[in-house]
Amino acid sequence: MKAESRFNLEEWCGLLRYDGVVPQASPPSDRALLRSDAERNRRRILAAARKLIAERGLGVGYHEIAQEADVGVGTVYRRFPTRDRLFQELFQDRVAAVVAIAEEALTIEDPWLGLCLFMQRDFELQSADRGLREFLLGRVDSPDLARRSRERIQPLVTRLVERAQEAGRLRPDVGQSDIAIILAMIGNLIDSSLHVDPDLWRRYLAIVLDGIQRGDLRDELPGKPPDQPQLDRILPGWVPPRRGQGAPRDPESAPRRGAARSSARS
Repeated sequence: MKAESRFNLEEWCGLLRYDGVVPQASPPSDRALLRSDAERNRRRILAAARKLIAERGLGVGYHEIAQEADVGVGTVYRRFPTRDRLFQELFQDRVAAVVAIAEEALTIEDPWLGLCLFMQRDFELQSADRGLREFLLGRVDSPDLARRSRERIQPLVTRLVERAQEAGRLRPDVGQSDIAIILAMIGNLIDSSLHVDPDLWRRYLAIVLDGIQRGDLRDELPGKPPDQPQLDRILPGWVPPRRGQGAPRDPESAPRRGAARSSARS
C-alpha cells in the first residue's frame, strides 16, 4: 500500500516560513507621499514669503507667512528654523539677478552707458521688491548674509565705475561707495513715493547721473567717498519706514488740531 502523499507548502515555498517577526516598514508609496507633501509645503511657504516680503519688507512675521501659505506656523518653523535661512533661500536668485545685470553692463562698449544701464535695471528690480532693497542694505538678523551678497556685487560695480572714469565720462572723484549710497538714497525714494508715482525714481536717477558725469563747469565734490567700514555702518541704518509706520499722509485728509480738540470736547 502506497504511503499517502501530502502537499507541504513550506517545502515548496520556503520563503513563506513564519519566523515570528512582522516587518513594520511603511510602504514605499507612503514615504514618497510624505516627501511630496513636505516639498509642496516648502514651495508654498517660499511663494507666500516672496510675495509678502516683496510688498512689505523683511519685517513680515512667520504667522503672516503661514496664513498666506495656508499651512501651520509650526510647518514654517520646521522648514526654516531661522529667518536667515529663509532669506538665503529667497534672495539667492535675486542677488544672482543683480550680478547678471552688472556683468551684462560690463559687456557694453560705451562704459558710461554700461554704468547707466546697471543703475537703471537695478532700480527696476528693486522697485518691485521692497524686501530686496532692505536685504541689500543689510537689514537681516545676520549682517554677514547681506555682506556676502554685496561682496559679489561690489567688485563688478567698482569695475563699472573705473571703466567710466577711464573713458572720461564719470567724474574722477566718484567712488564705488558713492554709487552704493546713491542706490540707497533712490531706493528710499522708491518706497516713499510708491503710493504717489511708482516711476518717480527715474526722474531723480536722471538728475543724479547728470550730476556725476564729468564736465568742465562742475564744482569739486565736498568730502570724499566713505571707506568700506564706514559704508558697512551706514547702509544697514538706511531703511525705509514700514508701511503704515511713518508713511506720509495726505495733508488734505489729516484733521486739523483745532477740529480734533473740538471733537474731543464734545
